[in-house]
Formats: sequence, C-alpha cells, structure tokens
Amino acid sequence: MSQCPALTLFHNPQSRSCGVRILLEELQLPCHLEVVNFKAAEKSPALLKANALGKVPTLLADEQVVTEQTAIYQFLAELKPEAGLSPAIGDPLRGPYLRALAFYGSSFEPAMVDKALKRDAGSPGISPYGSLAAVEAAVAEQLSKGPWWLGERFTAADVLWASSLGWMHRFGMISSSPELVDYLQRFEARPAVQKARALDAELAETLS
Repeated sequence: MSQCPALTLFHNPQSRSCGVRILLEELQLPCHLEVVNFKAAEKSPALLKANALGKVPTLLADEQVVTEQTAIYQFLAELKPEAGLSPAIGDPLRGPYLRALAFYGSSFEPAMVDKALKRDAGSPGISPYGSLAAVEAAVAEQLSKGPWWLGERFTAADVLWASSLGWMHRFGMISSSPELVDYLQRFEARPAVQKARALDAELAETLS
C-alpha cells in the first residue's frame, strides 16, 4: 500500500459527516477532525476556504480537497484496498457498488429532500429521480437481497446507506420494514460503528 495522505475531516457529530467518521473507523485510517459548530455565528473560515459551500463532510488529503459524500466514501475506501470496502476494477461487484454510491447522491437523497420539504418532484422526464415511489421501491428491493447492500459483502456503500437510512428511520421519513430494521441492527452492531457513535456522542456534548 502506498503511503496514506494526511487526512483532515471537517465534521459535526449531528450531520452527514458521521458516516464518514464511521468509514474512517472501519478502515482504521488516522484522521484529524476539524470540528464545525453549526451554532457558531459565522461559518468556519477554514471550512469555507476548503469548500465555498460550507458543507460537511469536507475532506482534506494533503493538499487535495474532496467534497460530496459519495466522492469522499470512494476516495477513502480506495486509500486502503486491502480492507476490501471498495470492489476493485474487474470485480463483478464493481459496477453495482459504484451504482449504489451514485444512486444515493443522484436519486435517493434528492427524493428524500423533496419528500421532507413536501415539494413536488415534477414530471418524471425532468425529475432527477423519476418518482419517489420508484426510488423507495428500489431501496426496498435492494434490502431484501441482504444481509448487505451488495449481498454477502460489506462495503463502503453500506456505511453510506445505513448511516442515512438509520437517521431517516428514526425521524419517520421512510417506512419501516423487517428488512430495514434487520439491516440497521446489523450495521449498528459493528465495532467500528459503535466506536464512532460513542466518540460522536462525547463530541456532541461539548457542542451543546
């Protein structure tokens, strides 16, 4: 394995970056946390310098800036290929894995945001995800193939999906099902997940 770059994650323990922290624990990659306090009067100058949108997660790898969840997950997973969390080129799961990451960012999350804000998706020809019903059906079908998103193999896609689905399930944004509950329970039982959750709970206390 080539030398890993110095990593810095702009992070808030009650945000999308929680999943990235879990992935770092799964990969056992050292990373400096730059904690972002959403309650601060002004956004972090360091964050805005790295990402003009001021969003977390934002990742620095030496001088590289990586933003957008799915790009960060793929970038990190491929830093440590021996962990097996990103199917390699030539692996039959490579296509389904990349599809899982892209589907989350391009279809699932936009659909859930529209649902939360009670916005109409528009015509299927214009909407980036077609219809909410189709997106939810696709997720349910994938979970039925378990135990993980790609079947028997746990990947970085599971960290992305389970982190998001768990949050949405807690707030009633998605319908519960035995398959979803089982998937989330398997995920939460992983040692890396439990460690990251405990660390974030401690961090959240310092920001309250």
